[in-house]
Amino acid sequence: MNINLFDDHSALSLRPLTFTRPVADLRIGILTIAEKWEKYSSAAVGFCTSGYLAVKYKIRPDADTYINGSICPDLHLFDAIAALQSGEVLSQDTIIIAYKVNPGELLSLAEGALLRPVHYSGTFTQIVFPEDIFKNNDVQLRADFALLTKGRVSAKLSATNTVLGDQIFLEEGVEAECATFNTLTGPVYLGKNSQVWEGSHIRGSFSLGEGSRVKMGTKIYGQTTVGPFSTVGGELNNAVIWGYSSKGHEGYLGNSVMGQWCNIGADSNNSNLKNNYAEVKLWDYEQLSFRKTGLQFCGLIMADHVKCGINTMFNTGTVAGVSANVFGSGYPRNFIPDFAWGGPQGFDVYALEKMFATTEKVFERKNVEFNQIEKDILASIFELTSIYRSF
Repeated sequence: MNINLFDDHSALSLRPLTFTRPVADLRIGILTIAEKWEKYSSAAVGFCTSGYLAVKYKIRPDADTYINGSICPDLHLFDAIAALQSGEVLSQDTIIIAYKVNPGELLSLAEGALLRPVHYSGTFTQIVFPEDIFKNNDVQLRADFALLTKGRVSAKLSATNTVLGDQIFLEEGVEAECATFNTLTGPVYLGKNSQVWEGSHIRGSFSLGEGSRVKMGTKIYGQTTVGPFSTVGGELNNAVIWGYSSKGHEGYLGNSVMGQWCNIGADSNNSNLKNNYAEVKLWDYEQLSFRKTGLQFCGLIMADHVKCGINTMFNTGTVAGVSANVFGSGYPRNFIPDFAWGGPQGFDVYALEKMFATTEKVFERKNVEFNQIEKDILASIFELTSIYRSF
């Protein structure tokens, strides 16, 4: 099975998170959706995505199976897709799950929807809105833990740590001393060369990515993912941090999603519950208005490249667009547009050249090249999001 993962309408409803990536590149649980499909199929996947993203996220020309990139795999679903014959499409209600073609045959989603229908009656996890990421993170983290650790033996954990339960797995190179891990509430996965510093208290489910650090005295309440090459501190609860980001100091992050290349300043906090306990609304890019989430607990949705200064206060249900730079006292607005520069006292446009100069330094610190492909993607997003910047 050679797979291309296609974007459907969720690529719009998941903005601003999907301005910088295909839907299948979203991290939920331990792995991205694409990495999950690669584990199941034992092969690299391709992407069918927006034109400006396609230069970085390439299509697989020999693909014979097209799968909805917003859907997380499980064994039953994978078997149903593997059983498809060429010219068949697997669907449930109005959702196109997957379709099969002859190897190398390129069919759009609209064309694939017209193939011979096969109904799928099972349940599955689909990521449609930004809040679906933290809502489903616990289930996906547990599934990924089982997928990654099956038949394997964990590296040894230092005897200076305290562990409740036995659902803990360490990759090689993990450094952890004088920390507590409660795996009775869910599994704990510590990635290659990750670090957990002294005095940290961690409840599962929890995943720490390759090369990432949990700083001294951090409190993690579970259902939390920290992706690769990130640093966290303070207090985290049901938060998903994709990678290459830093929330390294005191402050609370809960019921939230934090993209890549982000930095949250010291003593910054987000609210995840309104004072009147009312339903939280989130900014919807497609509707150009605030959408009801049906949630009482919903914190911060932070797209890639967002930075905030020390003591920043994010109100309940705040959406910060790509490369927003937030600072100043008081609460900023609940929708902070992409490439906005400022805070409660007002915003200006964050000029692309100025943003590039900062990003060059950020990438350099992580030994990653800020190449022309990345610059072109950000330039495209800058133009696409100009309608949201009315300042």
